[in-house]
Amino acid sequence: IGQPSDTQLYFLIARFLEAGPCQDAAEVGDFVQEKELLPKRIDWTGKEHPGSYENLVKLYRHISPDHLLQVCERVSPLLEREVPASVPGVNSLLGAGRQSVLRTNKSECFYLLIK
Repeated sequence: IGQPSDTQLYFLIARFLEAGPCQDAAEVGDFVQEKELLPKRIDWTGKEHPGSYENLVKLYRHISPDHLLQVCERVSPLLEREVPASVPGVNSLLGAGRQSVLRTNKSECFYLLIK
């Protein structure tokens, strides 16, 4: 959990949910802060402190609530250029096999072997 990428993802998820239709979404920021799932703050002496959701929102004010969605939308076209899907133009974060956003050139070989 202490890896920066994990804590950054929790922050982005909280930002995304905060702006959504869920009534309890506003509590997500409190939850990730309480569980210390946010990026830590380092003071001028180098000591780490648990991150505050409110402070992170202020610090990263350039991160909009739909930032995570924007990242996801940009992944598919980049991946399509490197490893084309079996059905071009069909993009989903939930795809499997040759439609998966986790596909690789090696996954194509595996797909051909089991076909």
